[in-house]
Amino acid sequence: MLATGLMAVTTACGSATDTGPADDGEDSGEVERIVVLDLGSLDTLRSLGVADKVVGLPRGGVIPEQLAEFDTDAYANVGSLQEPDVEAIAELDPDLVIAGFRSQASVEELSRHFTTIDVTYDQTLPFLDGVEDAALTIGEAVGLEAEAQARVDELRAQIEDARADVPQGKTGLALISTGGRLNAQGADGRFSLIFNDIGIAPAAAGLEAAAHGDPMSFEAIQDADADYFFVLDRDAAIGQEGGEVASQVLDNALIHETTAWKEDQIVYLDGGRWYLLMHGLDNVEHMIAEVADSL
Repeated sequence: MLATGLMAVTTACGSATDTGPADDGEDSGEVERIVVLDLGSLDTLRSLGVADKVVGLPRGGVIPEQLAEFDTDAYANVGSLQEPDVEAIAELDPDLVIAGFRSQASVEELSRHFTTIDVTYDQTLPFLDGVEDAALTIGEAVGLEAEAQARVDELRAQIEDARADVPQGKTGLALISTGGRLNAQGADGRFSLIFNDIGIAPAAAGLEAAAHGDPMSFEAIQDADADYFFVLDRDAAIGQEGGEVASQVLDNALIHETTAWKEDQIVYLDGGRWYLLMHGLDNVEHMIAEVADSL
């Protein structure tokens, strides 16, 4: 059961906030009407079998094909991830609002009006620890914490299987293609699953875990000489057209000299999954498989 009022839920991975307008202290009952402002959380709700309780979501931006079933007028449009429409949410009279990551800046405002949970976790921690944090926060809110934990345990087992099959001594470099340039990202952050969880060795040291990575020259990429490139086309993920796609950016004489290019070991990651859905429980299963199948 989810009670209104203000409380903080602290997990092993960070702090998730559950807030709401004060009431008379009575139990609010089961959650039946959910507004979700985070795409990964929508994936998790579907995984837990409660997507039918969703009444509104941000349809003002890109919805990846994996969630196409929700891009219909059956669900109220409540703005965008970065700018939720509070008035539109209020009209839906939700029992619960789920926010986080791209919508985290709105949590304080939302919590003044609605019972709200923030699923944002520390992205410098091992990837699946963050996934567990978000999943259990959602699971507790909808009365399915045990089911969420069981699903996370399945993902941990899947990661262990993938880790056992990682080729010894092979290295990887995570690259984000955006605006015709390449940014590299370190072992922490968005690509932590590849390096910290599955166990592929980073080809370059000292890279930051910035949201979009740090610019990396073709010369530096050549010098790193990774066995595998894991490439995320950010522009394609967010529906930005007109620029060079990732494969065109990588088609460069210096890149041609790398092991990853010569051995045809360039893995183009699914942008919807790796950039938008991220921590969703069903999504993570596919992310793990995408890496494991490429090795």
